[in-house]
This record gives sequence, C-alpha cells and structure tokens, in this order.
Amino acid sequence: MSRIAVVILNWNGRAFLEKFLPSVTTLSDGADVWVADNGSTDDSIELIRKQFPTVKVLQFDQNYGFTGGYNKALEQIEAEYFVLLNSDIEVTPGWLNPLAEYMDAKPGVAACAPKLLSYDQRTDFEYAGASGGFIDRYGYPFCRGRILGTIERDNGQYNDIRDVFWASGASLFIRSRLYKEAGGLDDDFFAHMEEIDICWRLKNMGYRIAIVPQSVVYHVGGGTLPSTNPRKLFLNYRNNLFMLYKNLSDKSFHRTLLVRLLLDGLSAGMYLAKLQFGFFWAVPRAHFAFYKALGTLRAKRKQLQAARKTDHHAECYRGSIVTGYYLKGRKTFGQIKW
Repeated sequence: MSRIAVVILNWNGRAFLEKFLPSVTTLSDGADVWVADNGSTDDSIELIRKQFPTVKVLQFDQNYGFTGGYNKALEQIEAEYFVLLNSDIEVTPGWLNPLAEYMDAKPGVAACAPKLLSYDQRTDFEYAGASGGFIDRYGYPFCRGRILGTIERDNGQYNDIRDVFWASGASLFIRSRLYKEAGGLDDDFFAHMEEIDICWRLKNMGYRIAIVPQSVVYHVGGGTLPSTNPRKLFLNYRNNLFMLYKNLSDKSFHRTLLVRLLLDGLSAGMYLAKLQFGFFWAVPRAHFAFYKALGTLRAKRKQLQAARKTDHHAECYRGSIVTGYYLKGRKTFGQIKW
C-alpha cells in the first residue's frame, strides 16, 4: 500500500491534463499519481500513456460524475491518504508535505486542504475553497477569502492552520480509512456540494476538518461546468437540500429546511425579475428533484443519525451569510460577527 495517492478525475480534459499534469508528476514528492477517466471521448488516455508513463490510469465505460467516478476509482486504489485533485490545478513545490505532516500529527483530523488561489489572478483567492470552507445556519457555504461573489486578495491574512467546516473537493487530502468509513462521496449528488456533505458527515462522526495554508495550489475553476450554465445552479440547489436533509440535527431540522425553501423561492423570483429564465427554472426543478428523492433521503438520514456523535460544530455560523452580505455589508470573512 502506498502512502499517498493523488487521484485526478478526468472527462474529456486533454487540455488540462497536458497543461497541469507536469506540475503534479514532478512536484508530488513520490506520491502515486492516478488519472481516473470518466468515459472520455477525446484522446486523454493516449496523451497520458505517451507523455506521462508514470501516471497510473483507470478507465470507466461512461461518465459517472464527480461522485461516482471518484468512488469507483478509490475503491480500487490502496493508500494511507487519498488526494482528490481537480484536473485544472497547478501544484507548487512541496505542496504535499505540509498536508501530510499535519495529518500525521493530528489523528483526530479526517481531512484537510491547501490554500486555493486563482490560476488567472494569482494574488487572489479562488472561489471553490479559498483558505477554508464554512457554512451558515441555512446551509449557505462560504470561505475565508470568499463570501458569496466577493473574492479577497491574499495578503497572508488567512495563513493560520485552523479547523474549518469543509475542505474543497478541488484538492481534498483525506484519510482513506475514513473516506470509506463515511461511505465515500454520495453518488446521488453527481457533482457539486459533495465535499461539504462528506465533511459534514465526518464532523458529525466526531472528526475534524482543517485548512493548511502552508500548502498552496492554483485553481482555474469552472473547467467542466461554468457558472453560466443553469445545470450547475440546479445541482447546487438540489444538492444543498440533499445535504441539509441528511445532516442537520433533529433540533434544527424542520425550521432550517423551511427557511431554506422560502429563501430559494425568493432567489427564483430574483432570476425571473432579471428575465434569466434558465436559472429561474433551475430552482423549481431542483426542488422537485429533492421531493422525488425524499424516500431515499429518509433512509440515509436514519443511518447517519445513528452514527452521529455530536450536534455542535463551532465552524457553523449561527447567523445568515446572505442577510449579512446584502443588508449589513459584511462581504469579507473578517467582517462576520461570530
């Protein structure tokens, strides 16, 4: 069994592999590097075999999404630590060492992540994870360095190692044993919010999640499904409801879900007022998909509640990020009143 397996999920991503695999293969300090291919129809595999002979390849017959693709891959890979790494990430010298050293020293930490900076605006944080992820009481995720659409410049203000609520799936360093014990990524999500969901499950099981900003990577972001695509909005809304239903404590379950449904309705109204019909319809479609899945979600919730060891997470913000952002002007992490 290897110590660290860096696993890149690919779907028709030849350009990203050609651009970013060189940094991964040369700067990953002896880790095994894998590419799990989700049924690509381009020449990704041919490229890997010709130009990157040390990279190990798993080929699937179709696109199983981010969740299904990683689950299928990781059940076939033996390592102490898994690193789920997006194909559109440039790593930096020694990037794995701080992550591995921290995890070795902290057995109660299930997963951690490096600091994510923007590949195109290299002094700025990157949307997908910045310097550690959090969540508010209604399920809205945010980061140190990114609140809703406001992204901060990295001036070293978030360089301390600390516990967070979630670590970005763009570069997720996780104990393989706990990945499997938690049940892996939820296949029903397909893509988006899946890393928050598994981090929440692990925290409910009594483990911690951390950010280790001494490790830095650069992320392009939006490489497979851009923010202008209503499909991405649909997945985010639907999966957020899935995640809340599964992981909320009994104490806050009904109230939180009710408020979130109302807030989603207001959001749909805003899209309609802007004549963004594709985004408008994505919201009710997400809700219908959620209601349709309630039977499966009830079974999952029952199982997860039985495994729960704690209801309290200090990294869950007890206020509303949305109202703080729009009504009180709190647009950076440092302005949040915890």
